[in-house]
Amino acid sequence: MSNFRIGFGYDIHPLVEGRTLVLGGINIPYSKGLEGHSDADCLIHAIVDSLLGAAGLRDIGYYFPDTDPANKDKASHFFLEGAVREINQRGFKIINVDTTIIAEAPKLNPYMNQMRELLSRILKIEPEFLGIKATTNEKMDATGEGRAIAAYAVCLLERITLL
Repeated sequence: MSNFRIGFGYDIHPLVEGRTLVLGGINIPYSKGLEGHSDADCLIHAIVDSLLGAAGLRDIGYYFPDTDPANKDKASHFFLEGAVREINQRGFKIINVDTTIIAEAPKLNPYMNQMRELLSRILKIEPEFLGIKATTNEKMDATGEGRAIAAYAVCLLERITLL
């Protein structure tokens, strides 16, 4: 039986007026923010689902439901911290995480290092083991038309203790 597990996550949220844009736990100056029950940080949500999936667990909505008032406007880094605890308690260690954010605007490059520093600390990995990339959708679909931002994440876990 292999000690390695791969996980995949995806999330998308619409952009709306009157919300702060939060990606990778960082507030990004922009005229719109992501709509959702929490801060709607789709990058962190995708990472959480990749980690939980790799460990054979249920999705983010199971552990942090949008029906729970405690999660209303909550910073998504709390969800990531909870997911890391869940997988660590089951004997898994994060080897690496790779992500892609799909957004026509704003330009995210100026914020990538801040995202990487914050998230690698929460994930308990060195920054070089966390990939954060951004691309556009070439003006196609909701993300390409600037109506939403999406993120993909993949991770590799290693089981370090047997249950």
